[in-house]
Amino acid sequence: MSLDRSDVRKRIEEEIRKTKVDIEDLRNQSQPISPENSIGRISRMDAINNKSVIEASLRQSQDKLLKLEKALSKVDDEGFGICVNCKKPIPLGRIMLMPHAVRCVNCA
Repeated sequence: MSLDRSDVRKRIEEEIRKTKVDIEDLRNQSQPISPENSIGRISRMDAINNKSVIEASLRQSQDKLLKLEKALSKVDDEGFGICVNCKKPIPLGRIMLMPHAVRCVNCA
């Protein structure tokens, strides 16, 4: 199965849109916890812990967005879809699932 760059481009653009929505949602969820909220000490500790988890997810989503945007800018390059380590084609399924992947499964 050959690499259809227009399908890959559409997939990347779709993932970029989804990731931007996720980032906005995570930013809204990671707002500071107001001290005037009348919640108990344990509940406040849970909220702080949850905020840390959300912030980690936000960083991962921002990193994913950067990789997707980079992949979108390179989708028409001759070397797109070629593993940077072994120089073999990255399977189409992997590219469609992870368009920002630069390594095949074996090299990853």
